Amino acid sequence: MELKPELGPPIALGRTAEIYAWQDNQVLKLFYDWFPLESIEYEAQIARSISATGLPVPTVGDIIQINQRNGLLYERLNGESMFAALIHRPWNVLRYGRHLAELQADMHARSIQTGLPFQRQKIANKIHQASTLPPQLQAKSLSVLEELPEGNRLCHGDFHPGNILVTPKGYRIIDWIDASCGNPLADVARTSILALGAAETLQVKGALPKVWVRLFHHAYISRYFQICPGGRDEYLRWLPVVAAARLSEDIIELQPWLIAQVASRYAER
Repeated sequence: MELKPELGPPIALGRTAEIYAWQDNQVLKLFYDWFPLESIEYEAQIARSISATGLPVPTVGDIIQINQRNGLLYERLNGESMFAALIHRPWNVLRYGRHLAELQADMHARSIQTGLPFQRQKIANKIHQASTLPPQLQAKSLSVLEELPEGNRLCHGDFHPGNILVTPKGYRIIDWIDASCGNPLADVARTSILALGAAETLQVKGALPKVWVRLFHHAYISRYFQICPGGRDEYLRWLPVVAAARLSEDIIELQPWLIAQVASRYAER
């Protein structure tokens, strides 16, 4: 049955959906009409499976239909993203970097058996889709990917401060649509590429904010390998592979930097 409530203005906008306040301490993630129902059902299934691991994630509710659009209900969390907290309280940059690593290391300690795609195949698909990646670098990236260990751990796939909520009850990890079963070091490399790419391009404007991002990344990566010692050499091998995969996202301002990362890191070896 389709509901036709009066929705107020959205409290957040995303690439695939709008977020609205809902009743009973919930929020409604109302997807745009072009977004397939199968993908929404998949997101709900993944969210329930990850919640069962005991990780700090919002509780997922029902799929509902409103104004001929499909929506997914989630627990409403009061707080702000870690990204917003960094902007408002930049003096906490090192602490937040360490906390991000601790959350990710805790996640990587867990395995999950329910229906997650394999990370290696997801990365390979993205490298194939990276139309701006020169053919020789594409071939090299796919070759290196095949040499790297697969792993069987829970990986987020898009783990960055924008997907961590800072709430009165602690941190909550959101946006699990890219989750997979795979190698934790590939997940760490993805976080590094996201942070370093933001610092080295126009995604972050101003000299001081760029320094903050680099400090954040240094605290993050140092703390992660303090908790999970070993693996730095393998992590470095993942960096160009993950950078190649990120090119599939067609973020124009990042493309020259990403291609340079892929080329230079292979030239070093």
